[in-house]
Amino acid sequence: MTPLAARSLDAFPNWLRSLADDARQLAAVVENRELPSGARRSAALALNYLFRSLDLIPDGLEDLGFIDDAFVFRVAAASASPDDQKADPSGTLARLADEIGLVREFMSDVYPRLEAYVGGLGDASARGRSVSEVLSDDAALADFVRDAKQWADGYQVPAFSRDEKNLVKLKSFLTARLK
Repeated sequence: MTPLAARSLDAFPNWLRSLADDARQLAAVVENRELPSGARRSAALALNYLFRSLDLIPDGLEDLGFIDDAFVFRVAAASASPDDQKADPSGTLARLADEIGLVREFMSDVYPRLEAYVGGLGDASARGRSVSEVLSDDAALADFVRDAKQWADGYQVPAFSRDEKNLVKLKSFLTARLK
C-alpha cells in the first residue's frame, strides 16, 4: 500500500464520521452575521452541495456516497481567505481548509477541476436557493440553516472499508464526473 493510500484510508472514514458535525458547524458560520462575508459564503457553498439533487457521487452508492460531500466541504473551506478562516470561532473552516492537502494530493491532476466545480456552486441553486439568496434574505437563510441541521440530524455514517479498491473507485468516479 502506498503512503498516500494509507493516509487516505485513515482520513476518509474520519471525515465521514465528522460530516454531520461539520455541517452543523458550517450552518452556524452561515448564520453568524458578525463573521466576514467570505467565511459565510464558503460555508454556504459547502452546505449548498448537500442539497443538490445530482451529486458527483450519488449518496446511496456503497461506501463512497458521501465522501464527495466531505471533499466539497474542504475545498469550499479552503476557498475562504486565511483571515476569513480564522474569524470562524469554531475553527471549522480552518480545520477543513488544513485538510485540503490530502484532497489535492489524492485528486492530483483532477484537483483543479474539483476546485472549479466547487467554485461554481455559488451560482447554482439547490432547493430553489442560491448562495447569494441565502446570504441576503432572512427567510432563505433561516430555511437553509434549518435544512442543514435536519440533514445533519438524519445523516447516518456510511461504512468506508479500508480497501484500496474504494480509492480507485472514488478517483475514477470523480475523474469521470468532473468536466
